[in-house]
Order: sequence, then C-alpha cells, then structure tokens
Amino acid sequence: MTHPYAICLGEILFDCLADQAEKTFNKVESWTTYPGGAPANVACGLVNLGTTAALISSVGEDTEGKKLVQILQEIGVDTSGIQGHPYAQTRKVYVLRSKTGEREFAGFGKQTTTEFADTYLKAELLPESLFLNGEFLILGTLGLAYPQTRQAIYQALDLADRYHLKIMVDVNWRPSFWPNPDDAKPLIQSILKRSDFVKLSLEEAEWLFDCTDPAAITYRLDSVEGLLLTAGNQGCAYYLSENEGKVPAFSVDAVDTTGAGDGFVAGFIHQLRQYGIRRLQQPGVAKQIVTYASAVGAITTTKLGAVTAQPTESEVEAFLGSYLPKN
Repeated sequence: MTHPYAICLGEILFDCLADQAEKTFNKVESWTTYPGGAPANVACGLVNLGTTAALISSVGEDTEGKKLVQILQEIGVDTSGIQGHPYAQTRKVYVLRSKTGEREFAGFGKQTTTEFADTYLKAELLPESLFLNGEFLILGTLGLAYPQTRQAIYQALDLADRYHLKIMVDVNWRPSFWPNPDDAKPLIQSILKRSDFVKLSLEEAEWLFDCTDPAAITYRLDSVEGLLLTAGNQGCAYYLSENEGKVPAFSVDAVDTTGAGDGFVAGFIHQLRQYGIRRLQQPGVAKQIVTYASAVGAITTTKLGAVTAQPTESEVEAFLGSYLPKN
C-alpha cells in the first residue's frame, strides 16, 4: 500500500463558474459547475504531478458530495479522511469572471456560509493512520471560521506535531466564508505560528502583517522555515532557508485564475518531495523549486475549472522547456 505523502485538510466543493464573462450575478445567464475547494485542488494537483496525497474534509450525503468523492477517487486521491454529513449540503460557490480570467466570489446562492457540510468536520474522526505515515500537512484557513471544523484543524495540527509532519498553510483569505470576518486575523495568525511553510498573497501579507517583505515576515513568525509571497502577474517573492529571491510571472493567456494558487502549492510540495527540504539551503535549487511552482500555477489558469486544470508532470516539464519567463 502506498501511503499519502501529503495530507490536505479543508473544503471540497463545486465552483459554479459564470459562463458569461463580465456579467454581474443577476445578469449571468448560465453557470457551469467544476469541482474545487483549495485543499482539494492541492490534493488533485499533487497526484497529477506524481506525489501521493489524501484529503480530509466533510461533504453532504447528497448527490454532489458523492460525485466529488468519486472524482477524487478517479484522480487517485486518498479519500479515507472524507466524512459524510447526514443533512448539511455539499457547498456550492458562485464565481464571476472577467475576460482576462480574474474571478470574483459571488456567494453561496440562497444559503448562508454556516449551512454547509464542510463546517462540520469532526476532530474525533480524523484518521490517525494518515498522520502516522504522512510527511506534510497542508492547510487552508477557511475552516477556522466554523467552531467544529476549527477544532478538527487544531487536532490535525496536534497530530502533525506528534508524528513530525511538516506543516504548510496557504492563507487563502475569503471574507465571504466567515460569519464574522473580524474573527479571522487572530485565528489565522495563531496557526501561522505553528507552520513550517506559509504561502501568502500580496494582499494577505499587507492585511496580516502590514508588510510585504518575505524575510521580515519570516522573522516575525519565528519558527517558519520558508515563506512564499505570490502577486499574480507580478510574480513570486520568497524567503526559503535564508535564501531570498523573486521569480517573475509566466505570461499566459488566462481564462480562469481559480485554483492557480493551489496549483502553485502543489508544485512547491511536489518539488520538495523530489529535492528534499535541506536542499532549499542552495540558492539555485530554491529558485528552481519556486519557478516550477509558478509554472504549475500559470498552466492552471489556461483552462476552466480548478481541479480539471491541474497539469501533469510531463505538461509542466514541456512548458518549462519551451517557455522563458518575462523580465
């Protein structure tokens, strides 16, 4: 049996993507659903690249929940950590998009954010065997918005510490998921201090730290081994094992940026598995790993849907072999 290298914990859902770009919510004529949710996107991205992964989440015992589990299983993600909820529905998120692929979250239809199955993840049902054999725990922060799932996150962090897993957090700030957005900052900051690697967008860094210097943020977090600061078409700045640098963005024809950051995380973790964390101490290797992660994120924007757009390892290698990043 192959044990998952990475355990991703958090929401899996359906993104309902507007078929018509540049339309407001009430003007959209039709929507197409795609499997998504940041932790699920990362898990699928990892498997597509050749790194084993599991997802811990909660879905409704409805048609949508069963379909999502089936999709994960077909891709090859370990679903032993996915719980079913008897009455809460599987989440759907409505997503508007611009002509350049930029997306805007437009809410959850007629339901409130607290009504969905991913808010009811049970700490006592987390499969300890995944942590016993895993190497990385990868978290988003949206689950911190809901008391029950928050306790499951804390339990996962405790299990990761007990079994010596590395912890990576992608902040993935989405105010619409939080019943009270004012609660978010201290809760997010508390788990960042328990992390080994952190990914932030430029806006998240400004919001959480009033700072966009990866080295300065790393020192403030104290125990963090590396920090990645992504800024869309401005590229990615990083501070990894005291190596500081910046990788320019790849210029691609983007149609949907949903899941680009998740592809970046998958690419980064996949490369850490291949090279080993200690080699981040080598400046050239650190830059190569971030360049690879950036390529995965860029490729993801060229197709619709977050899960379906995640590339294979051969696709990334072909992309890197034929493309030079812009200056």
